[in-house]
Amino acid sequence: MSEALRFKNKLLILGLYLFLLLGNFPAHGQDKQRHSFPIKQYKLGNGLQVILSEDYSLPVVSVVVAYNVGSINESPGKTGLAYLLENLMFQGSQNIGRMQHISFIRRTGGNLNATTTEDKTIFQQTVPSHQLALVLWLESDRMKSLEITAANVEQAKEALIEEIHQRKATELYLESSLTFDRLLYPNLAYSHPVIGNEADVRNLTVEDVKDFYSTFYTPNNAVLAIAGNIDKRKTEEDIRKYFYTIQEGKDIPLLSSLKSSGKKTTVISKESLAPLPGFHIGYRIASPYSQDFYPLKIIEYILLRGVTSRLYKKLIKRIRIARSLSGSIEKRKELATFKIFVSSSNEIMVARSKRVIFSEINKLKSSLVPEKELRKAKNIFKMDYLNQYATSADKAVFLAEA
Repeated sequence: MSEALRFKNKLLILGLYLFLLLGNFPAHGQDKQRHSFPIKQYKLGNGLQVILSEDYSLPVVSVVVAYNVGSINESPGKTGLAYLLENLMFQGSQNIGRMQHISFIRRTGGNLNATTTEDKTIFQQTVPSHQLALVLWLESDRMKSLEITAANVEQAKEALIEEIHQRKATELYLESSLTFDRLLYPNLAYSHPVIGNEADVRNLTVEDVKDFYSTFYTPNNAVLAIAGNIDKRKTEEDIRKYFYTIQEGKDIPLLSSLKSSGKKTTVISKESLAPLPGFHIGYRIASPYSQDFYPLKIIEYILLRGVTSRLYKKLIKRIRIARSLSGSIEKRKELATFKIFVSSSNEIMVARSKRVIFSEINKLKSSLVPEKELRKAKNIFKMDYLNQYATSADKAVFLAEA
């Protein structure tokens, strides 16, 4: 280890420690039962899931369409498709010109956003409540008739490749993070970057894009969540008007299962942009739908959240052996992992930081958490949880993802 660490600033130690926790698996969507606001859920005949939540505090409405597709649905050699489609969804459809979706929303005084993750592609708009029908029309048109042309695809590919180059040129510890994910998720679908690999993106064809769109951007693979100042009956009528005639898509391909030996793995990676040496530690933990998941979330808060968390107090404030500390529980479909990253000024501090982290983890196995500390962690978690639906936009995203 010491020989490898002679690279000093340019090295990153990657530690993967797989800790499998088994538990029962409650039904999906359980989070929606933990809130205090009213919702109505139903499904159209074409499979589109609809969630409505009335909130009359402001004269606005937020609309989210979440497709259950992300980088985990991509095939070997076809990475970047989900991210590419997010861009193409603004390039026009049968009745809407290129980028007009954005201009329509902005003309109302509204705002919009889109994001692609490993397992979701989410489109969100917030507009004055009387403009709800406009948003439903815009979303329904691109769901059923997206314009996928050679020119649009090539333009989107070039933009994506430029983004990949920019990320490589500016993002610290990028290569180590990608290597770490390949260790933590030993399956291409779960481990490759959402943005895709440059060689794959260059080779994507119009037919690849059309096939991906027709497979995954369908009503039976989507959730429509609307939160805000709405007339529920009128809203349901408009949803039926714009979405009911869209044809249900074909069956969604099943994801391959993830298998792991559960063995401890350590890899050393050279980082050209790393200003300091550091290390990643990860545990594969209970499913997000397991009864063990929320106790593990509280452990995340005890160890990592805030300046009073155990690791921050020890590594940053007291003995000052770490220069940066970050970490959280990350969810990818039915998988969850507990990740920690630390950078330190030299290899000696790296080794000391690792010992402190494992010491604190072992304390949680052998000693009870003091009541005051546990209560503080639970209160911070509760505040963060409630902030997930502080606004109508937050609420719509929360409902679509839950």
